Amino acid sequence: MNKHLTLRGRLVLIGCSLLALTACGTPPVATGVDDPQEEVNRERHAFNKGFDRHLLRPVSRGYGTVVPGPIRTGVSNVAENLEAPSDAVNGLLQGRPVNALQNTARFAVNSTIGIFGIFDVASHIGLPAKQTDFGETMYTWGVGEGVYVENPFFGPSTERDTWGMIVDTITNPLHFLIQSPESTYATAAKGGELVDDRYTYSATIDDLLYDSADSYSQARLAYLQNRRFTLQQNAGGGTGGGDDGFIDPYADASGDGAAAPAPADFIDPYEDTNAQ
Repeated sequence: MNKHLTLRGRLVLIGCSLLALTACGTPPVATGVDDPQEEVNRERHAFNKGFDRHLLRPVSRGYGTVVPGPIRTGVSNVAENLEAPSDAVNGLLQGRPVNALQNTARFAVNSTIGIFGIFDVASHIGLPAKQTDFGETMYTWGVGEGVYVENPFFGPSTERDTWGMIVDTITNPLHFLIQSPESTYATAAKGGELVDDRYTYSATIDDLLYDSADSYSQARLAYLQNRRFTLQQNAGGGTGGGDDGFIDPYADASGDGAAAPAPADFIDPYEDTNAQ
């Protein structure tokens, strides 16, 4: 009985979320920044920056220093594997059955031969991840990104991607199947992945947060640029500059040492927007 009530409550929450998004959503924005709540977002950014400085960064340094690389990779692999069912569902909702089937096959292979996802066997046999989310699903449905949002703990986002994150968290099929204590292990794996990512990309993150003249503006523009290109590339069937569809606007596309020309609508996250 409780299980059915919980499921019903989750479905109600999803419906309310979608209705709220429909009410406040705006048409897709190809370029520029829509940030009418900048004052509030800056306060949240300051909070997130303090959280990173005093907790996440030192914990990630300890984790990266003490825990051997292969173990960190295994933990991150488990966390990624737990997201595969959600990726498969979103693939179906986006009208991409091949991607959904590939993510399903990845989950089956890595959960069995890969020992609960510790080893990424699927990638070695030609089944790379087709990572996606409900934010991208709504993008394929024509839902606008809405205004820019900085969420406590989760960082830069948009209205569309914030609701997408909520829906993904609620509807991942594994949430209905994994019970305690296994659910605790899953949460720990996701936490380990977060800390490992902070350690792996520490130089880039530190440069953005602590060496920028205005870390809020830099993070906002970098996030929007990356997210928009990822969505556009995935919609067009491209892969961009990496498996997640990210295009590096500074990459050398010709191999002659010259930087590739940026697209016409490219927003440079390091440009001085106050320059006269």
